[in-house]
Amino acid sequence: MARFVVRRLLAMIFVLFAVSVLTFTIFNVIPNGDPAVRMAGKQPTEEQIEQIRQTWSFDEPVTTQYVVTMKKLFSGDMISYTTQTDVVEEIVKGLPRTLSLSIGAAILWMAFGVGFGLLSAMKAGGVRDKLLTVIALIGVSMPVFWIGALFNYYLGFKLGIFPNGGYVPFTENPIDWAYHLILPWFALSILFIGVYSRVLRGNILDTINEDYVRTARAKGLSERTVLLKHVLRNSLIPIVTLWGLDFAVVIGGGAILTETVFDLQGVGQYAADSIGQLDQPPIIAVTMFGAFFVVIVNAIVDIGYAALDPRVRLGESAG
Repeated sequence: MARFVVRRLLAMIFVLFAVSVLTFTIFNVIPNGDPAVRMAGKQPTEEQIEQIRQTWSFDEPVTTQYVVTMKKLFSGDMISYTTQTDVVEEIVKGLPRTLSLSIGAAILWMAFGVGFGLLSAMKAGGVRDKLLTVIALIGVSMPVFWIGALFNYYLGFKLGIFPNGGYVPFTENPIDWAYHLILPWFALSILFIGVYSRVLRGNILDTINEDYVRTARAKGLSERTVLLKHVLRNSLIPIVTLWGLDFAVVIGGGAILTETVFDLQGVGQYAADSIGQLDQPPIIAVTMFGAFFVVIVNAIVDIGYAALDPRVRLGESAG
């Protein structure tokens, strides 16, 4: 297990380095005019462009430019040319909002997805299964921003049951924090609930006829014990892997639309505002943040998966 963890961490470091090079290349090296002009925003002056060129060493070799960019990013010395604010500070300020949204939604989609998938598989082909299938397809078919807009209008504006967006820090008032996030959590999780319930239903139906399940039944175990202890446990392994990947993607930028609809002022909304203003430093920083988070969470999921299933470690060793 220790060798697997070391190999996985080394691979993570290599991928992070590759991501940083790729992101830098996309923004700074690909021929698309003067990078200093693009970075300066919509209406730059000649002095601003020259200052950016010197600050970011655009007249130096590419390797020097890469080192300067990474140094600015990791030292917190990256400044927005539109708002003149510290980019890293803005990301750190928005991170609790993005994490609050993503973690709450991830818990909801896992809980409801597993519950619906299990209920659907227990009576496959029945009325309940067909009803849950229709609900899941409706959930998958509806865009997040549209669901969020409906929630905001009917439950927030028309009925006044929930607040129309905004965010209250958890440390200030935990109840108000959850109250403001209920609608964003459900708006973001509905799509995943539909997907997870369908995937789990299929896994359970594939597993339920395996030899070890028949053996468990032959031993006289109750159907409930067989389903929960033997079938569901093995069917959940790919679901856990999928959950880790989706969670990382949501934090890395997948929650942009939800944050914007509910005015949460998280990292995703900060990126969306920066794109609208062509403010390149925040876009670079948020892109790197998202990519790094996806890679790190994937590594954690892989290590956890290997701890749960030894065949993963054995398979890699054989390869």
